[in-house]
Amino acid sequence: MPLSVLDVSPIIQGGTVAESLRNTLDLARHAERLQYNRYWLAEHHNSPSIASSATSVVIGHVAAGTSTIRVGAGGIMLPNHAPLVIAEQFGTLDALFPGRIDLGLGRAPGTDQLTASALRGVRGSNGGNFPEQLEQLRAYMDPSSAEVAMAVRAIPGEGAQVPIWLLGSSDFSAMLAAQLGLPFAFAGHFSPTYTVPAMRLYRNNFQPGVLDKPYGMVAVNVVAADTDEEAAYLATSMQQLFLSFIRNRPGPLPPPVRDMDGIWTEQEKYALQQQLGSSIAGGPETVKAKLEAYIEATGADEIMVAAHIYDHQARLRSYEIIAGL
Repeated sequence: MPLSVLDVSPIIQGGTVAESLRNTLDLARHAERLQYNRYWLAEHHNSPSIASSATSVVIGHVAAGTSTIRVGAGGIMLPNHAPLVIAEQFGTLDALFPGRIDLGLGRAPGTDQLTASALRGVRGSNGGNFPEQLEQLRAYMDPSSAEVAMAVRAIPGEGAQVPIWLLGSSDFSAMLAAQLGLPFAFAGHFSPTYTVPAMRLYRNNFQPGVLDKPYGMVAVNVVAADTDEEAAYLATSMQQLFLSFIRNRPGPLPPPVRDMDGIWTEQEKYALQQQLGSSIAGGPETVKAKLEAYIEATGADEIMVAAHIYDHQARLRSYEIIAGL
C-alpha cells in the first residue's frame, strides 16, 4: 500500500510563515528518505494556520529541495484561477522537475466566500462550471484533445506530462473522475461520512480513459507516537484547530493540552466527531490496526496522511512510525 503526505505548511502559535515553509521542506526530505510515494500541498486562503496558499510556489520549493519523491497539489482549487495560468504554472514545474509533478484539482474555494470573491475578481466563478474549466485546462496541456483548435497556447504547459487527479469531499468529483477515467483522491481527513460512498461511486461508475482501471487515494488524519497516551495528547492540537473553524475564530495551530473537556462543549465535541471521525491517533500497534481497517473499508489504492501536530519533531516522528508499520 503506497503511503503519501498531505501538507498545508501549518503555522503554529508563536511561529512564522518562514519557519512553516522550512519545516515543510524538512518534512518532505524526511518523507523521501522514508520512501513515501508523493508529497502534496493544499491550497487554502485567509487562514492564520496555513502557509501553502501560493501552492504552485511551495511545490517548486519542495521539488527543488528533494530529488525523487513526487510533489504536487492536493489540490489547486481550479475555480480560483484561469485554466491557462494553471497550465503554465504546472508546465513550468514539469519542465523543471520532469516526471515528479502531480496536479490534483478541486472545485471548492478553499476559503470563505468573501475571500473567494477577492481571488476570482470579475471572473466570478462559483465552481458550477468546473467540468468546462477542467476540459479547457486539459486542452491547453494537450491541444490534440480539444474539440476546437485552441486560439491561445499554454507555453510552458503544452505537452506537459503532469498527471491530473480530481479531488472531492462529496460525490460530484467522484462521478466526474469516473466518467473521464481519471485518478480520484477523497478528502477523508475532513469529510469522513462520505468517504466510503464516494469511493464506491467512483469504482462502480469508472470508464476507461486516461487510466484503464480506477485508482483511488484517500486522505486521513493520523497522529502516531510511541504510546497511545502521547498520541492522544498530540492530537488535541488538531482538535483545537478544527474547533476554531467551527467557532469561526480561526487561528494558528495551538499547542496540545492534556484535557479537552474544559475547552469544548458537548455539542462542539459532537460536531468535531462529524469532521474528524475517521482520524487515527495512537501508538504503533493501534495505528497499524486502525489503518488496516480503514484501507479495508474504503478500498483505497493509496493512503495520503495528514498530520496537524504542533511540535515539528513529533510530526517527523509520527511519519516515521507510520512508514515503519
